[in-house]
Amino acid sequence: MTEQMAHIVYLIAGVLFIFSLAGLAKQETARSGNLCGIIGMAIAILVAMAMASGLHSLVYAAIALGAVLGAIVASRVAMDKMPELVAILHSFVGLAAVLVGFAQFLKGDNSEGVEHLIHQIETYVAIAIGAITFTGSIIAWGKLSATLSGKALTLPGRNLINLGMLVAIVYCGVKFCQADTQEDQLLWLYWNTAIACVLGVHLIVAIGGADMPVVVSMLNSYSGWAAASAGFMLSNNLLIITGALVGSSGAILSYIMCRGMNRSFANVIFGGIASTGGGGSSGESKGVEDCQVVQATQVADLLRQAKKVAIVPGYGMAVARAQHGVSRLTQKLRDEDTEVYFGIHEVAGRLPGHMNVLLAEADVPYDIVLGREEINPDLAEMDVVLVIGANDIVNPDALENPESPIAGMPQVEVWQSKTVVVFKRGMATGYAGVANPLFFKENTRMCFGDASDVVEEVLGALD
Repeated sequence: MTEQMAHIVYLIAGVLFIFSLAGLAKQETARSGNLCGIIGMAIAILVAMAMASGLHSLVYAAIALGAVLGAIVASRVAMDKMPELVAILHSFVGLAAVLVGFAQFLKGDNSEGVEHLIHQIETYVAIAIGAITFTGSIIAWGKLSATLSGKALTLPGRNLINLGMLVAIVYCGVKFCQADTQEDQLLWLYWNTAIACVLGVHLIVAIGGADMPVVVSMLNSYSGWAAASAGFMLSNNLLIITGALVGSSGAILSYIMCRGMNRSFANVIFGGIASTGGGGSSGESKGVEDCQVVQATQVADLLRQAKKVAIVPGYGMAVARAQHGVSRLTQKLRDEDTEVYFGIHEVAGRLPGHMNVLLAEADVPYDIVLGREEINPDLAEMDVVLVIGANDIVNPDALENPESPIAGMPQVEVWQSKTVVVFKRGMATGYAGVANPLFFKENTRMCFGDASDVVEEVLGALD
């Protein structure tokens, strides 16, 4: 295959990736969007292999092994484990950028002058971004999988430490470009990699579990820029296009997540809920005895009388794997001519779009799944709102108490409805660590237990 033909095919693959992103923007077109991405990536791999001369048998073995492992993991991973899978996949992209950077440096290039300097900078930056993405993604995976604590680990003066490491990376970069021999340059690359790896760890351990949706989308952006940097190193236009698409879309998604929490990106990365200060919640001094506790049979009675029902899922639904039971409950209510809608907050779950994916897997109709801004105006007309495993996204203190640590965070305003039923294991706070006065409102009923079990009990009582 000629180089000109390869560029044309790469352009076709790039267009398919754009179609993929456009398709993934809506649930109805997500399957076709995913298919476009698969076809585009297959084309890219085949062209890259065709353009490479004399591929070693180990390369074919690595491709085959990766394909088999990827298929096995994809077929076995549960949907509620998708956030940690995405996080660990981001680490692979970062590691690939680091390894490609070192390989490209050791291979050397014949350029001179400004062109040689630009190539050195591309290599250095790709390794730095890749190293940060690699270790940061591993820490995110650990927090999401509960292998590591979800609490923020904040060291005194941590922002100064981060700044110091960034300055050190820039200093090593200057020394790298000024070094006379490859051996000296390699030493500075080692220092760059080591500092960037530590920076990746330090950035993410200081972010609590409540901010993981932003972290996942941020790491998605990092992995894209790492891929784009590798594209510049290898003079591969498709890598540049793909990396730019992933990097920019990840950055936009991070902005959307931050807006959903009424916080800036800088506050999430360098501040965090754990360090925002402020007062406490109006529900801190209350307990179970102050709630109106109901059983599944009573919830079923409420649903029988309801004409309009809204369901607001949270991470608790994912943990309990209750989405299939929720889907059956939805279908049963709709069969009895009850209007049912879902209200999805932008940061519900541990991954952007997490709740939408779970509901789609359980065959919940797309047309009744609404965003926060779509469902809020209609909540006052709802006879019953079922809150399933959600906490921080249905907390009235965010809007009513300016001293709350989550003050100003947009909410799914379930308390506007006639009756709210909260399915929850206990009275524990959410990831933000803030008590929720919703549980003690006059129109709220608490139904304690595992979400999956409670939903099944409600289904049984409705029969």
